Amino acid sequence: MDETIQPLNRIAIQFGNFHIYWYGIIIAFGALLGLIIASREGKRRGLPKDLFVDLILFAAPIAIICARIYYVIFEWAYYSKHPSEIIAIWNGGIAIHGALIGAVATTIVFSRVKGLSFWKIADIAAPSLILGQAIGRWGNFMNQEAHGGPTTRHFLENLHLPKFIINQMYIDGVYYIPTFLYESIWDFLGFILLLALRKVNLGRGEIFLSYVIWYSIGRYYVEGLRTDSLMLTSHLRMAQVISIVLIIVSLALMIYRRKKGYAQVKYRD
Repeated sequence: MDETIQPLNRIAIQFGNFHIYWYGIIIAFGALLGLIIASREGKRRGLPKDLFVDLILFAAPIAIICARIYYVIFEWAYYSKHPSEIIAIWNGGIAIHGALIGAVATTIVFSRVKGLSFWKIADIAAPSLILGQAIGRWGNFMNQEAHGGPTTRHFLENLHLPKFIINQMYIDGVYYIPTFLYESIWDFLGFILLLALRKVNLGRGEIFLSYVIWYSIGRYYVEGLRTDSLMLTSHLRMAQVISIVLIIVSLALMIYRRKKGYAQVKYRD
């Protein structure tokens, strides 16, 4: 029976040789939904109406470029022999940590140009970021990537997963652990948590730093199950190293900003 299972078509729309992939559509949908949520919250917090629209016009392409560069650097042994595939992001291969580096750097510059607080913008955008990541993982699902090690259909059925997920985890004759789903669920929970933290009225910057910590904890665990990790060394997974560093730095920043009084301005002030 397993031999008859066909993967879902990665191509959503086709016009001759022009293809639009589900991967891109899903990521774009996550970004659009996040933009809507951030724009509405920004308006409530007194920011210009089109601020996040202006920001995403710069941050989105820079984040994608940085995400791809990050991925290609750690897979250079392959891409050095296949340079024509470096720009083929529709086949997957963008690293979220690279995207975050690009997005944060862009936001820092953007906020200074606009004369606004980076931390205020980051706090408002944090739920949108993690929601976009939760949705974006389904792009990995369509590409049959970001999965864990081999498993059995019985294991997947015991997770009470829909049949279409189980079938999509059947790759080249082997079933794999759906780590994309684990991370997506973790990120959706993080989205709910961050929305709740808005009501706690934390110090400025602490919602964003909570996002970094929450995401990094989940990513550390999930990365340990994956089979396609970017490796720092033969034994160190890059995402796990970065996750530990981000948790430590975020906690240190929270403590430092509180001691220095930078967090006295609250989220809803």
